[in-house]
Amino acid sequence: MAESGDRRSGILVEQDDEREATWRERALNAEDALKAAHAEILTQRTRIGELLGQIRDLEAEWTEEAIQRITTENTALKQRVRQLTADNRTFDERLKAARSNLLFQDRRVADLEAQLEPPSR
Repeated sequence: MAESGDRRSGILVEQDDEREATWRERALNAEDALKAAHAEILTQRTRIGELLGQIRDLEAEWTEEAIQRITTENTALKQRVRQLTADNRTFDERLKAARSNLLFQDRRVADLEAQLEPPSR
């Protein structure tokens, strides 16, 4: 019975050792994953800081007055584009009318020249 108890104790000790090894391995894996996560978080925070700095730098270049001036110029340019587009349309219509008149005048001149020529005998 004593041997059986010793054997049973030995088996329990081995099982405990195996369980402890499994938990130890899991704990080490968890520590490695935690270190990797902390490193990634630090990298991301650094990148976010850099990007926020770039945004601040870009915003600093544009004063409120400069933004207002550019907005006003942009509006004026858009109005100028609309005006030029309308003028272009008007000139295109005038060009078509002038070509039509020229064609009519060419036909009229040809008719008058035909009337001036003496009839062939």
